[in-house]
Amino acid sequence: MKKFAVVLAGCGVYDGAEIHEAILAMLAIKRQGGEYQCFAPDIPQHHVINHLTGEEANEQRNVLVESARIARGEIKSLSDYKVEDYDALIFPGGFGAAKNLSTVAFDGADAKVNPEVKRVVEETHQAKKPIGALCITPAFIAKIIEGVNVTVGDDEGTIKAIEKMAGKHVKTTHGDVVVDEDNMVFTTPCYMLDAQITDIDDGASNIVAEMMKYM
Repeated sequence: MKKFAVVLAGCGVYDGAEIHEAILAMLAIKRQGGEYQCFAPDIPQHHVINHLTGEEANEQRNVLVESARIARGEIKSLSDYKVEDYDALIFPGGFGAAKNLSTVAFDGADAKVNPEVKRVVEETHQAKKPIGALCITPAFIAKIIEGVNVTVGDDEGTIKAIEKMAGKHVKTTHGDVVVDEDNMVFTTPCYMLDAQITDIDDGASNIVAEMMKYM
């Protein structure tokens, strides 16, 4: 049975992992005969957003602790990830991926990537195992793997940042998956497009199916 490492960035679209993308990716893995283990870096969130008002809250939260909400407590620190234990690595999106896992939201092409995130991507890439990236997460994959083919749908600002990082962007629509066979990187746009939850289900199902072909 193929096992995915699912890397979360907190809990909630504006400051953490996008919950629909995370849950539907996990569901797709199980429905297609795989298993998964959730991970998150044990670090402070960049900030906390009130998801009702959209305003920043005066509090502090931890990415691993918040991600545990999605994983129902079954989660490990990203520092515990060992590439030999998993067949694939996958990143749901959400602003947390661009604020906590990287600084893409603030620095664009000059973004920094969390050291543990960089390590797990590099080790998985070197092992020639599939790496999946949904929504905004292809942007930091492009920062780590030079020249990779990815998609964020048709978001011009992010496309320019990816190309400035030496990534190669392919415009896509709902449910499309860009497969970079040379780098074993698989990407789909999800909520980078104006999407419904059914579109997210299509994208999550399709990316997992494509990744499974190479496992």
